[in-house]
Amino acid sequence: MSNPEYRRIPRRKSRQIRVGSVLVGGDAPISVQSMTNTLTSDVEGTLAQIRRMEDAGVDIVRVSCPDADATAALARIVKGTTVPVVADIHFHYKRAIEAAEAGAACLRINPGNIGSPDRVRAVVQAAKDHGCSMRIGVNAGSLDKDLLEKYGEPNPEAMVESALMHARILEDNDFFDFKISVKASDVFLAMAAYEKLAEVCDYPLHLGVTEAGGLRAGTVKSALGIGYLLRKGIGDTLRVSLSADVVEEVRVGFDILKSLDLRHRGVRIVACPSCARQGFDVTAVVAELEKRLEHIVQPITLSVLGCVVNGPGEARSSDIGLTGGGKNTHKVFLAGVPDHTVGTEAIVDHLVNLVEKRLAASAAKAD
Repeated sequence: MSNPEYRRIPRRKSRQIRVGSVLVGGDAPISVQSMTNTLTSDVEGTLAQIRRMEDAGVDIVRVSCPDADATAALARIVKGTTVPVVADIHFHYKRAIEAAEAGAACLRINPGNIGSPDRVRAVVQAAKDHGCSMRIGVNAGSLDKDLLEKYGEPNPEAMVESALMHARILEDNDFFDFKISVKASDVFLAMAAYEKLAEVCDYPLHLGVTEAGGLRAGTVKSALGIGYLLRKGIGDTLRVSLSADVVEEVRVGFDILKSLDLRHRGVRIVACPSCARQGFDVTAVVAELEKRLEHIVQPITLSVLGCVVNGPGEARSSDIGLTGGGKNTHKVFLAGVPDHTVGTEAIVDHLVNLVEKRLAASAAKAD
């Protein structure tokens, strides 16, 4: 497929930091994050959840560290996973120091909330000593009282002022390896805050619409807010916050990036909503294909359309395409060219086999 001007997304220029083995900002790929919801002190349960996220492709995982038991468990969790672990810290500076010592790749902490300058210096020194970056995380629901009094309510100006206030504290301590988020559950508020912040600093930005809701509503809100910002070139890493299985956060994150051609992981299925013209049950076939192809990590495009109205056009733009026909005969396209036909009952098995064969051939060629 050609890459016309309207498809190009010039990214905002930001400085680059490191979160463990993952680069964030600059020209690094936009990374996908999620967060565990197990008790961090439950090491095996937490690792089991992280491994499921790893299988889905997560780049960075965050775990909450509210107490000493959690930071004590963190060292074992860090050793048990291959992805960088961010320690989520609120208010207690000792937890931040313990998390850095335990091997956290990043500390999610607002330095203005942890007390005296001496405490801030102690946390910064621990981060420097152990190679930790940080994330300043501003949330519309927990803004400082002074800012609420000044602005009257959470608004983009208050959120950006909060972010810059925390950033200055780190800068004054000669620490610059941090990224910033300005999240809100109101999608308009989140978008406006990120746009304003992107104009006044060059730090990497972690995108998210916080407390977005359940799987369906939360996916829609996140796709609108995060997608809007990404289309404007804003954002270096993201989390889709859902009241759902944490693995779904990872999948939706990658789907947002795939939709904008910013990351390509796994099978991208192009499918019609189906109508009376369909030559087979498109909905059932696509649902089964999504399950059967979930393990694929290499990028590939598969189009599945029920009739010849739009089917051939989509198939010509896909690696593998299927166009529904009549009399139990459906046309298969390979690399955009009509190649052969397949019967209705064999559609799913046949397409799965074609995808796996194509990827195996690509891997062999690369070797």
